[in-house]
Amino acid sequence: MTESLPRGAEIAVIGAAGKTGAAVVAALEGLADVRRVVHTARRSGDHAVDLVTGAGLTEALSGCRGVYFIAPNVHPDEPALLRNTLDAAASVGVEHVVYHSVAWPYTPLMPHHVDKARCEDELRTLGGGLRWTVLQPCAYAENFGAVLDGSLTTVELPYSPDATFSFVRLADVAEVAARVLSEGPDIHHGATYELGGPEALSVRDLCDRDGSPVSVKQVSVDEWMSRHGRDLTDDGRARLAAMFDFYDRFGFLAGNALFESLLGRPPAPAT
Repeated sequence: MTESLPRGAEIAVIGAAGKTGAAVVAALEGLADVRRVVHTARRSGDHAVDLVTGAGLTEALSGCRGVYFIAPNVHPDEPALLRNTLDAAASVGVEHVVYHSVAWPYTPLMPHHVDKARCEDELRTLGGGLRWTVLQPCAYAENFGAVLDGSLTTVELPYSPDATFSFVRLADVAEVAARVLSEGPDIHHGATYELGGPEALSVRDLCDRDGSPVSVKQVSVDEWMSRHGRDLTDDGRARLAAMFDFYDRFGFLAGNALFESLLGRPPAPAT
């Protein structure tokens, strides 16, 4: 059973307003006091920071024992955001940084994965003496939550419906994060944990297993972007397009054995 940190030994979750950050906050309940660090304050008690300039980070992390860092999706310079966070964390005596990376970080055909590989390198070489842990999750099953809950009858994909993934449950990733953060660096410093789901599945498999009539259609990347990527920057669209091309050719798989040692159980199935 995971032992909790002493009350008052706060954990800062950077990106707490996003779906992953919110799941980590929920998983930490009862284990540690949590400090929600966000880009735009949405509720009382949020600590708003500017990760690009570093403004507000020192104040937001002051008094915290651990930090969970997840960057905005396909950010054009994630390493710079992490450097600002590491500088602030080191300056206020944070003991442990848990970095949310991705499975297969050094994949040159996916530039935003390579940025996460650079971030991992900066943790190891430029972390200012901070102790660290890296989590490398695969794709979330919840990316297709509308299929899984039966509210969607048509899925359009910008890559092959038969490309295979080790879909992992967000709650499982969050539970690992909470365990690592609450147990701390004495146990987890220097570790990199790859977090994949229990089997290789395609999106077509997910739709077939749902048991309801779900149509799966592959569309061009341009067509998908015209409907789902209008709010992205040109750089963001380029990064996603590269990822979709990679998925189409190679899929995206990851191991799951570490769940047994970290949580004492296998990962939950995607469906």
